[in-house]
Amino acid sequence: MEPTKDATTELTTKSDRGQLTSVQLEAANIIYNDAIRRALKLRTRPGDQFYSEEIHGEPESTVRDYLHILFSHKTVIIATVASVMLFVWLGLNLETPMYESQVKMLISGEKQVEASYYREINGYRNVPITLTQSAIVTSYPVIEKAVKALGLYGKQALTIDETIKNPLQRKWIAFKNRGLNEKLENLSPQAREALLNRQAEENLRENIKVEPIVDTQLFTIGVRASSPLEAVRSANVVSRAYVIFDIEQQMAELELKYGEKHPAIIELRDNIEKMSRNLNGQTVSNFDAIGPASVKIIEQAQTPLVPLGVPRSLVLLAAAVVALLLAVILAFTFDSLDQTIKTPQDVEKHLNMPFLGSISKKGHNEKILIKDAGRASPYLLSYQTLSDQIYMVMKNKNLKMLMLTSTTTYVCTTPIVANLGTYFAQKTNQKVLLVDANLRKPLLRKFFNLPERVGLADVLEGKVAFEKAVQDLGHNLSVLSAGISVHNPITLLDSPAMSDLVKAARERFDVVLFDCADLKHYRDSYLLSAYLDGIVLVIDENDTRRHVAKKALAPWVESNANVIGAILNNRTFPIPDMIYARV
Repeated sequence: MEPTKDATTELTTKSDRGQLTSVQLEAANIIYNDAIRRALKLRTRPGDQFYSEEIHGEPESTVRDYLHILFSHKTVIIATVASVMLFVWLGLNLETPMYESQVKMLISGEKQVEASYYREINGYRNVPITLTQSAIVTSYPVIEKAVKALGLYGKQALTIDETIKNPLQRKWIAFKNRGLNEKLENLSPQAREALLNRQAEENLRENIKVEPIVDTQLFTIGVRASSPLEAVRSANVVSRAYVIFDIEQQMAELELKYGEKHPAIIELRDNIEKMSRNLNGQTVSNFDAIGPASVKIIEQAQTPLVPLGVPRSLVLLAAAVVALLLAVILAFTFDSLDQTIKTPQDVEKHLNMPFLGSISKKGHNEKILIKDAGRASPYLLSYQTLSDQIYMVMKNKNLKMLMLTSTTTYVCTTPIVANLGTYFAQKTNQKVLLVDANLRKPLLRKFFNLPERVGLADVLEGKVAFEKAVQDLGHNLSVLSAGISVHNPITLLDSPAMSDLVKAARERFDVVLFDCADLKHYRDSYLLSAYLDGIVLVIDENDTRRHVAKKALAPWVESNANVIGAILNNRTFPIPDMIYARV
């Protein structure tokens, strides 16, 4: 939005030609300021228009400010979310899904054969007894029977299960087992077999979970495996091995009392053989599963439908929420730790100076000088808006000669001086002079492709007259390049000749813009400021640090120099237009 169109532009042009009275000029200024206020109210981007405390008052945090932080750190947010989600996804894919099948057991205390050693457990507390039985389930005799029945003895315990199809899981398991496999290669065959058998027993024991059912004489034997069918088979085998062990205990006690030929012992031995034939893990009839032991299988293992743990989709959803929250926290943390100047509010709050305007960051293939621009762009429009704003400030404050400088060498003010001068000369019909006072690193001549000839240094040394050193580029624009000198720039800029040059430039030109060396490393600008009407500080967004700018401005603050404001260079607008227009 450009508030200087139509009537305001016409009044300004007439004023430049000397066709307006002071009253008419004041009216033009009022019209322009009102247009600025309307533009500020309806603007589409923060900082596109003139910003001052008089218009805005004390800045307050808005939704746009928070969105600006989030979109400015979108790389951090995307990287954080992507990293967390990738980590969780890898964890889910590297983890072998485990299925659990359970067998429900009853501790009855009743046996097929009565013996004085056994008594009914009715009336006793079932919890200690249940805990005792739970310990028996994971004891070595039971585990040994189950491992033999499942065929785990003699099997390479570290071989990857064929039911695991995921390539990532197979590679991860192979990586974890690599060290132990290397260790096994160095063992003797007998030691290797003993270690593998022990490993098989421990693996099965670790995957067994025994839990009592509260206020009952029931408990469950749960066995975890990498496939549903293997979980069912293992649970049935472990529970039946446990029942066989219980019957064997009864038979051993009866043998002590009655001997091996007693009918009860023979019957128990037949039951053990029958139960042993069912140790294949297949589902049998409920009658055969119950058995004569003091612990009975009342419910055989069922095929689990889903793996253990939280569903993958829910884990990923929770991870996404946590990752997004973490990313937002990091974005605000990084923003609070960032000590660079990023917004117009930072300029006024931390540097205590007016914000004149901003220059959008140049596109990759965009020309740096607006005179070479082929089409309208945010970069070109920002210069037009900034030129209008500075022009009105100069008119209101009766300023003619301005100096543009920066706080560091990384911020180049030369293209800004060149573009502002070009715009002033073309649009305001004023005679404009650009002076390259950066005798340290002169660049203005190169931007306009001018030949290397006499310039400012030669004039100050008295080698050439001011009029002959100025190069007329046409269209009301002239350039005084830096020239070449072996003397210290400080002595030249602080000489009486500098005062004469400024006086001559003031008489011949309507607008004079000086490009000066940076404040951090050189004192040139402090000397020049005594001759000129005002100073404009150029700050790079997200590059100029607050304390550096404050330290560089300290001498000007002490000397009450006329710093008219700051320009925010390389301005970016991270919030997409579609979102910005709706908040």
